[in-house]
Amino acid sequence: VQLQASGGGLVQAGGSLRLSCAASGRTFSSNVMGWFRQAPGKEREFVAAMLRSGSTTYADSVKGRFTISRDNAKNTVYLQMNSLKPEDTAVYYCASDGLYAGATYSPAYWGQGTQVTVSS
Repeated sequence: VQLQASGGGLVQAGGSLRLSCAASGRTFSSNVMGWFRQAPGKEREFVAAMLRSGSTTYADSVKGRFTISRDNAKNTVYLQMNSLKPEDTAVYYCASDGLYAGATYSPAYWGQGTQVTVSS
C-alpha cells in the first residue's frame, strides 16, 4: 500500500488548508483512514480518523476546526483545516488500516508526510 499526501503549505493564523491523501496498491477500500501530525521536538500525535462507514474521531485539539472526509471510490481521505493556529504547525501524515479504537489508532500504513506551517 502506498499513501500519497499533498496540500500542505504556509498559511497565516486563522486561515485554511485542505490536505489530501490517496491510497494505491490495494484492490479493496481501506476500512479506516486518518491523519497524524508531528511538531518539531514532539511525538507524533493522532489528529482524526474516519471509517468507511462514515464514523469519525477527532483529537480534542482540532474538534470544531478540522473536518475529515473520504471518497471510498477513490480510496482518498481529506483533512479540511480551518481556523488554523501556530500550534497546528507540524508535518502531517496520512495513515490507513491497522488497529482502530477511536483516538487509539495504530495504523498499518503511513504516507510520507506533508508540511503545514501556520504563521502568527
